Amino acid sequence: MRVAVGSDHAGFALKQVLKAELTERGHEVDDLGTANGEASVDYPDYGAAVGRAVVSGRAELGVCTCGTGIGIAMAANKIPGVRAAVIHDATTATLAREHNHANVICLGGRVLSRAVALDALASFLSATEQRRHDVRIAKLADLDLGLDPALDLEGMPSS
Repeated sequence: MRVAVGSDHAGFALKQVLKAELTERGHEVDDLGTANGEASVDYPDYGAAVGRAVVSGRAELGVCTCGTGIGIAMAANKIPGVRAAVIHDATTATLAREHNHANVICLGGRVLSRAVALDALASFLSATEQRRHDVRIAKLADLDLGLDPALDLEGMPSS
């Protein structure tokens, strides 16, 4: 599988660990930067680059890292078709893939241990999308297109 990876300076060290793990597992890795952890760079550039690689089909999945995983996830999710999830552990990695059909995971280099991040990556890669969530995923796709998904808010007042 081809996996795009990207990080800002705060996530660089973790990106290197995850990149090595992906390579060891036999995946092709497309490293979209940053090139080092010393120069301060902007996480939106790298989150968007990974998102574009996934949506274009250049990569099947994406892995992003920054200090917390939050900012780079926000950036990746600005690319229509990306479903980036901030991951805290193996459980959130599995559920992001199974229930939300996440195609990009975002991890925090300042908040996760190496062991937790590696477990999360393994869980994400081994999880499979569950079809029972397709209706919800279709609603996310509608939002990407600027459409309002069909609402099912029983008992909610209409505007």
